[in-house]
Amino acid sequence: MRKHIKRAGRLALGVATLSGVGALGALGAGAADAAPVASHSPNSFNPVVGHVYLDDNTVGTNTISGFDRHLDGSLTPLPGSPFTAGGAGTGAELASQGAIQVSSDGQFLLAVDAGSNQVSVLRIEPDGALRLNQVVSSDGPTPVSIAVHDNLVYVANAGAVGPNFTAFTLNLFGQLQPLAHSTVSLPNGSEPGDVLFNSTGSSLVGTLVGPSTIDSFVVGRGGLLTAAPGSPSPAQGLGPFGSEFRPTNPSQLFVSNAHNVAVGSGTISAFNVASNGSLKSIGSSPFADDQTAPCWIQITQNGQFLFTVNTGSGTISRYAIAPNGTLTLLGSTPISDNGGVGAVDARLSNDGRTLYVDESQAGTVAAFAVNGGNLTELPSSPVSLPAGATAAGIVTTGF
Repeated sequence: MRKHIKRAGRLALGVATLSGVGALGALGAGAADAAPVASHSPNSFNPVVGHVYLDDNTVGTNTISGFDRHLDGSLTPLPGSPFTAGGAGTGAELASQGAIQVSSDGQFLLAVDAGSNQVSVLRIEPDGALRLNQVVSSDGPTPVSIAVHDNLVYVANAGAVGPNFTAFTLNLFGQLQPLAHSTVSLPNGSEPGDVLFNSTGSSLVGTLVGPSTIDSFVVGRGGLLTAAPGSPSPAQGLGPFGSEFRPTNPSQLFVSNAHNVAVGSGTISAFNVASNGSLKSIGSSPFADDQTAPCWIQITQNGQFLFTVNTGSGTISRYAIAPNGTLTLLGSTPISDNGGVGAVDARLSNDGRTLYVDESQAGTVAAFAVNGGNLTELPSSPVSLPAGATAAGIVTTGF
């Protein structure tokens, strides 16, 4: 996340509703986006309080899976799901974080169509259903990640030839327009894995998996980027992948190092980001993960805990974050379905009570109750994705 707007919510007659809108700028770590909420649940004691969406990346016509998110964290498929995205998927897992995002006003869903080099914009209806609004060129090959801050959108295009970061503006009607002179060309083979803003929108970073470097930029008032001194910076491990800014400190950045070779050798890096965008290592970073292939990162909204999905180990590692950004490993929680193999992106609910994990290879979505730095898989978990889904990216809405 990166972004996010919150709406004040209330429960009335067993139906969750939301009132009032306030913007929080950037796509932020683990924050959830607000959207109108209507209940499909006949159980007034477990009403719908939001929704969960995944970019199915289906071969041919791409689709978006949608679920009602209930008060106890459980999920049930939305009527009409999966929803047509308009572009095309690849039918294969995307090596990226942030393939789907919610606009900062909570009204629109933005999803990559990696198979057709496009981005789809879908309107979020009051009952959580999606209506296709627009499909536009991503202005590059194989879009894999999206960052949103207010009306500014950056897309990471990860094709082997001609990869780039490029920007769009998003108007109140959910229409994307290319931002002139915004494209930052990357070396062939860069394999950008993630692009994201900090919570103030003043910084944008992108992880480059291929050369194991991190691009860091200062965002100007017009949305154009200025590279930080020394950028791209060498990563502290092989394959820097998932990344999150700390919600409570927009100058602290955390990056997973997913491709360290030895079993159990994954690490998480912590950086201070200066006002000019330069990166400085925090403490004894990188911090040991004791697992294999930590890829996707989520940070609780209070900034106290970090979770990373270890795709190679089938686990979720749990860290405590000190005020200065130092990490302490608390342990790892197994992901049960398919032995956890193929678990990928993750996202926290807005209230911080539930962590949802895209178990793409198993064709399911898992849900874990969050209690401080501890995770417990819900009895209702996992739930199935639609047939043919090779889901990439996951977002939550509601409160």
